[in-house]
Amino acid sequence: MSDHQTEEQQVEAIKAFWSENGNSIIAGLVLGFAGFIGYGYYQENKLEQEVNTSEAYQNVVELSSGDEKAYLAAGEKFISENGESSYSSLTALGLAKEAASHKDWEQAAKYLVTAQEKAANPGLKAIATTRLARVQIELAQYEKALTTLSASLPESYKASVEEIKGDAYLKQEKVDLARNAYQAAIDASEQASPVLQMKLDDLAQHIVLTK
Repeated sequence: MSDHQTEEQQVEAIKAFWSENGNSIIAGLVLGFAGFIGYGYYQENKLEQEVNTSEAYQNVVELSSGDEKAYLAAGEKFISENGESSYSSLTALGLAKEAASHKDWEQAAKYLVTAQEKAANPGLKAIATTRLARVQIELAQYEKALTTLSASLPESYKASVEEIKGDAYLKQEKVDLARNAYQAAIDASEQASPVLQMKLDDLAQHIVLTK
């Protein structure tokens, strides 16, 4: 559970940062380049576009706590119109979370693939990738989940990756591989979650009982 919670905190932190600072950062970049001949007009237009995109994204986020159909429609429209924006990845993550809350795993997987493709930084890409692997496990696509997790991700996600690998192996009844993966997850964690430790303990007990 702690991994999910950590990911949620990371996503919310990114959202909050861009909501509070995105426009000022963009404005600062524009002003920095405004002195160059020929860039002033271009940068002013770029700033206006980024501000408009930010406002459109905030409108989508506001819908997330209201009518579900309106939120999904607005989110999909935003992604189709702002595919090159970093906000598209955040929007896709939000839509995937909504789909997953209804156990619509197929749709959640589609949104997470979009979130992967649109991710503007390694952290967002890693969140989308690990969530996609979890959804693929829900779909009983265990080998596909393991392939998804073979992507190059930041070292800080190693514990999460290994735990999800363990889940995939366990579903396939590959007990030794599951145990090794869970142990690797614990070794890579600064502080192993109680849930992860419980998975390893339960697996050890299962091995004893089946001998």
